[in-house]
Amino acid sequence: MDTTPYFRVAVSAAINSGRMLENSLNIPPEVTYKGEVNIVTNFDTKAQEMIYREISEAYPCHDFLAEEGLSENKGSEFRWVIDPIDGTTNYAHRFPVFCVSIALEYKHKIILGVIYDPMRKEMFTAQSGSGAFLNKKRIHVSSVKKLNESLLSTGFPYDIRESEDNNIDYFVGFLTTAQAVRRTGSAAIDICYVASGRFDGFWEIKLSPWDVAAASLILKEAGGSISDFKGSEYDIFGHETLATNGCIHDQMIDVLNHSAAKKDR
Repeated sequence: MDTTPYFRVAVSAAINSGRMLENSLNIPPEVTYKGEVNIVTNFDTKAQEMIYREISEAYPCHDFLAEEGLSENKGSEFRWVIDPIDGTTNYAHRFPVFCVSIALEYKHKIILGVIYDPMRKEMFTAQSGSGAFLNKKRIHVSSVKKLNESLLSTGFPYDIRESEDNNIDYFVGFLTTAQAVRRTGSAAIDICYVASGRFDGFWEIKLSPWDVAAASLILKEAGGSISDFKGSEYDIFGHETLATNGCIHDQMIDVLNHSAAKKDR
């Protein structure tokens, strides 16, 4: 399948919404709460409307799934999976680490992914079977083979205050086994950084499909590995995300299993 026409629309929508977000960063946002700490701003909604309008005008019969309450099921074999701002908390605090994420599924398989970081003018892209790119230059995962020499990233679920399943035990496990652990506040950026060799691995729980759809394809096309915490086939609707350069994947699974076993004692 030639995905070029879809790809061009996705890139355009990501750039246009990303520019709006960049230009609006210093305007105090209107913030509402979807949970104790899970927020949405008026700019999330505006960016989503911009993306939806541009894509749906080009492909009015396609399905859509997006973070801010958008779910259209017209029975199409194509579905767009959209996160208008991955890193909303960062954006609301004017911390300039966030991105626009757009993926396209065909028959439930992701065939293209576009992630745009407007603050760094970085566009991560992939089309199924064609490799992964950063600003049109081919990218690859790192070749680091030892967890002790690896730079990892992670995040924490929005229900961290209510649920014991909160990633803290895993975090402690990797603090003492990896070279260092970082937290950017954007899962999509984290996974793209694994794809481009900036990070060697990433893990997180309770992510949503729009957080990972585009990034998961970009990582795979860059030569990386993505699975759940037991190494099983990855599902963007699943509970667990482990994304690595492939070399340290089994080592990270060992730490995750060891941390889970300690917690259950």
